[in-house]
Amino acid sequence: MSRAVLERAAKLIAGADALLVCAGAGMGVDSGLPDFRGDAGFWRAYPPYARLGLRFAELADPRHFAEDPGLAWGFYGHRLRLYRETVPHEGFALLRRWGEATPGGIAVFTSNVDGQFQKAGFGLVAEVHGSIHHLQCTVPCGPAIWPAGETGVPVDEDSMRAVPPLPVCPGCGRLARPNILMFGDHDWLSRRSDEQLGALNAWRRERPGLVVLELGAGTAVPTVRRYSELSSAATGALIRINPREPEVRHGRGLSLACGAREALSAIDALLTAA
Repeated sequence: MSRAVLERAAKLIAGADALLVCAGAGMGVDSGLPDFRGDAGFWRAYPPYARLGLRFAELADPRHFAEDPGLAWGFYGHRLRLYRETVPHEGFALLRRWGEATPGGIAVFTSNVDGQFQKAGFGLVAEVHGSIHHLQCTVPCGPAIWPAGETGVPVDEDSMRAVPPLPVCPGCGRLARPNILMFGDHDWLSRRSDEQLGALNAWRRERPGLVVLELGAGTAVPTVRRYSELSSAATGALIRINPREPEVRHGRGLSLACGAREALSAIDALLTAA
């Protein structure tokens, strides 16, 4: 990491009116979560799927809930348990502390469905692809979205298939599914995510002097990168932290080619020493 870029990043954060965190899958890697980058990375995280030759994009397909519920809930049930058991790394706490010391506070825009920011105590979070901790009807029979709560889905680790009984919709009794945007998904209920994004956009409009920290967001699914670039377009106050794709277009921001926890810790050391 460049010392000069770190110092510029720390100066931006120290002088920010507000902080906007834009996070992709790379933010969770330091907590031990897989980022599903490419088939090889996904299969390293889930060897049973490697034996079956099943790719992430094939499994994250909503049609499986109708055609093979055991396969569908095997994948999402395992992830639900993993995310529940995961402890957010110390970078989350650093971000929260910076936000508490910033006049306009801190908010989060994320494509992650793992709920790690809420677990770390963040208040205003927009989960644009939904949340594995919320469920909806597979049909769907209505607009209801409800918390998964203590719902558990046992999974056979050898076959990666869910063990019945599977979650059902309280309204109609048919199969439930996570309230997550999947590939080719026409049945995802977006109301919860739309409301979160509306609240975040209203917050952002009232804070023209915000600084954007983009963490672990790649170009394969560019939702997060686009939002961070849009949010920082007027000022260029963007800090992009990404070990593989750190480039910033047209020099409109700072670039750190490293992981989220490493970069946040290095910036915090400068802020603490100032």
